[in-house]
Amino acid sequence: MKFYLLSDNIDTQMGLRLAGIEGVVVHERHEMLEALEKAMHMKDVAIILMTTKLIELCPDVISELKLNQKQPLIVEIPDRHGASKIGETIDKYVSEAIGVKL
Repeated sequence: MKFYLLSDNIDTQMGLRLAGIEGVVVHERHEMLEALEKAMHMKDVAIILMTTKLIELCPDVISELKLNQKQPLIVEIPDRHGASKIGETIDKYVSEAIGVKL
């Protein structure tokens, strides 16, 4: 099983490619949704890494997939600017999943 990257910048793609992780660079919502759909149907991909900026393009779709899809796992990685609020995002997902505000 492999990782696959959906990134909004070439720097992240190149860094992860050096670690052996393939992926694509996309910038628009429709491009991201097409690339995500393609990655979701790759049989050998277990984890899809996505930059924060791409997740912010369509948080509703990503949230729905994270809550309802068993595989592949979608993991948010901070972009090169590091202005991510991953802790708040995790709290939101857990709150939606169990119905209790944390």
